[in-house]
Amino acid sequence: MATVVETDVLIVGSGPAGASAALALSTYGVPNIVVTRHASLADTPRAHITNQRTMEVLRDLGVEQEVVAQATPQHLMGNTTFCTSLAGEELGRVRSWGNDPLIQAEHELASPTRMCDMPQHLMEPVLVNAAVARGTRLRFETEYLSHTQDPDGVTATVRDRLRGDTYEIRAKYLIGADGGRSKVAADAGLPMGGQMGVAGSINIVFEADLSEYTAHRPSILYWVLAPGATVGGIGAGLVRCVRPWNEWLIVWGYDVNAGAPDLTTEYAEAIVRKLVGDDDIPVTVTSSSAWTVNEMYAETYANGRVFCAGDAVHRHPPSNGLGSNTSVQDAYNLAWKLKLVLDGTAHPRLLDSYTTERAPIGRQIVTRANRSIRETAPVFEALDGLSPQTPEQLWSNIAARKDATAAAEKQRAKLREAIAFKVYEFNAHGVDLNQRYSAQNSAAIVPDGTPDPGFTRDPELHHQPSTRPGARLPHAWITRGTRTLSTLDTVGRGRFTLLTGIGGEDWVRAASAQDIGIATVVIGPGQEYEDPYGDWARLRETSDAGALLVRPDGFVAFRHATAAPDAGELLANALLQILGHGERAIMEEADVDDEEPG
Repeated sequence: MATVVETDVLIVGSGPAGASAALALSTYGVPNIVVTRHASLADTPRAHITNQRTMEVLRDLGVEQEVVAQATPQHLMGNTTFCTSLAGEELGRVRSWGNDPLIQAEHELASPTRMCDMPQHLMEPVLVNAAVARGTRLRFETEYLSHTQDPDGVTATVRDRLRGDTYEIRAKYLIGADGGRSKVAADAGLPMGGQMGVAGSINIVFEADLSEYTAHRPSILYWVLAPGATVGGIGAGLVRCVRPWNEWLIVWGYDVNAGAPDLTTEYAEAIVRKLVGDDDIPVTVTSSSAWTVNEMYAETYANGRVFCAGDAVHRHPPSNGLGSNTSVQDAYNLAWKLKLVLDGTAHPRLLDSYTTERAPIGRQIVTRANRSIRETAPVFEALDGLSPQTPEQLWSNIAARKDATAAAEKQRAKLREAIAFKVYEFNAHGVDLNQRYSAQNSAAIVPDGTPDPGFTRDPELHHQPSTRPGARLPHAWITRGTRTLSTLDTVGRGRFTLLTGIGGEDWVRAASAQDIGIATVVIGPGQEYEDPYGDWARLRETSDAGALLVRPDGFVAFRHATAAPDAGELLANALLQILGHGERAIMEEADVDDEEPG
């Protein structure tokens, strides 16, 4: 066996989770190696919706503009259309992905970023190229085989698929980002809930100029209600725009119990023709593949020095566009914690907060994505399209909605309501941005004694900003000299940040006295940062002299509403808890030890 290769962090997988972990770690100066069994990065579009929270992560990691330059912009994403085929009858539309005027305002108020559509085969090179440029060592054609752990690290055995030999990589920590059939997660024995293979789907990637049917109603998703569309899959036939308006991906279901069909070019072209509805437009099928709809989530994301992220721990259909977004955010949550543990700033027990913070999010998005599939059924129900019938009967039902009868009027109303309800899939702004980490579960969040105010509106549909510990720092436009920037631009970059205002001098001194390099941001008239619109004053939920301590991932870790003569002690104790050195963390560890037999 060859000489053992050494690194701080070994990452298995170069998809959104693995590439983001590599990028964040290299940005923070942590040596890492990425191995992937594949010969290249993703060669098909796969994941694509990129929400505001992910764009905030990419903004902090310095690649936001590269993504914006290649992505389909938000204004071309949002006329989600329900039809009998692209060339056929239109049944209705939903203004999606923040393109409803009222929801668009909520998007603009919530973040300095805009969501976009960035297919995975374009996203991965942006992430990986930046990671490699900053120090990541990338090894293609390198297959993870197994790993063993000891108190000081992880030894992984990998196989070079070109040479055929095996060798070992020795790391202090291992990240399994190897997808929905994760061998790392299986080897680590991570307990899973839910089930795999609940339905079957086919992806067909093709090229065709469909601008005649799409440019006047620009969207990335066109849902087709055709005979057979309710079999397996994601609830209906789907024509997805990869690049406007000549690169496309179709999703079509199959009976998972009968097995995937033979994916010949002829079969794929027949499905394309069925959903496009035009037999004369030139079509070139470039690839086709079968996959299964899953409803599975890990109950814990780690075992010792092995951590898993992305599809390895949450496996679900593409509904709501949550998969790659949650994967990127998993990696972002984990990377700063690994960095602080590896450089000795934090105790390894800080890493326990990765599972306690991210596992509930993973379970939520698995549940939401699968629920969105089931919420497509009422669209068919409005047309009596779920009961067994001939295609002619379905077309007759669709035509009947145009009649001047009481029954047809009732059908039209039912169809409008069913389509409008899909807002829970296509405009779930709260699912994207309302993530809250609980101080009861995570020692990396310091409670401030305030009661949880809950949400005043539907938390899946509407974002509600908060500075309560465990919430993402709210966005507000502030100024620094002649520059306008977001409050989110003042935090991140791998370090903690303390935000205060006029009268918060004690907090500034307390932050400067810490030896972990806390950045300080003072906002107010005549200060380095000013709040000309008064937006920050309305959002901060503290007095001018209060303080917020924000973690490297942009989440509020500690809040004090007012000035405090003992600011130094309060901040020092908060940091001891967050970094795993405090009394709470030690007591929790002792409680776990007490529960062990023997």
